[in-house]
Amino acid sequence: MREALINRQAILCNVTLDSTNWEAFKPQLESFLSALPERELTIAPFAVQPSQSKEGLTIPAQVNYVGKGANLYDLGYEYDGSADVIVGYLRMAYLWEKIRVQGGAYGAFSVFDDSSGVFTFISYRDPNIAATIDNYDKAAAFLKGLDSSRLSDNELTKAIIAAIGDLDAYQLPDAKGYTSMLRYLTHRTDELRQEIRDQVLSTNGEDFIAFGEVLEKVAQSDAVTVLGSQNAIEAANVGLEVTKVL
Repeated sequence: MREALINRQAILCNVTLDSTNWEAFKPQLESFLSALPERELTIAPFAVQPSQSKEGLTIPAQVNYVGKGANLYDLGYEYDGSADVIVGYLRMAYLWEKIRVQGGAYGAFSVFDDSSGVFTFISYRDPNIAATIDNYDKAAAFLKGLDSSRLSDNELTKAIIAAIGDLDAYQLPDAKGYTSMLRYLTHRTDELRQEIRDQVLSTNGEDFIAFGEVLEKVAQSDAVTVLGSQNAIEAANVGLEVTKVL
């Protein structure tokens, strides 16, 4: 089992220390690593693709968890830092109003992983299923319908500030070390981060409309998963393939 699962060639060590303690720790780490199995390694790209099946997972619950998504890169989208602004605004404005306030769910999110291209709508502790999915599909129209009366300069500025806050969030040393490793793995250089930062700061109304056009394609996706009660899933009548989980 050890020989099959552990390969020194595939190990990346993430260590966050001051220089003095690193000099003391480094020989011990090298000694530990030298005792691990080692063999030839072939690295293959890892692709993330949402399942293209509508599935309903049943559990004994009175609320539901509703997700829908798609890979935006597969739909032709090219990442721009403005997406960080738009996805955050979509979450706090549209999803909060439609799914949290009007729909009664405990919460709702829109999440975009710019490394994989996967965009996801998610709700939790949600009394609805069909209505929630319908609101997901109408998010594109919401973004495309934004004008100066619905997206004021003040609202846009607040959305940009929020995105910058996420991009350059304060971190303690352990978080800095972990983040540094992630940036190394994803080739997120300082130059690329500055380019993204510039795109965030220059986000405008046209970017919202363009992203709305991408979400129109997400609305056609069959990558839907609902976790909830069997009665609610069957009553929703949205074409879910039902599987009992608990």
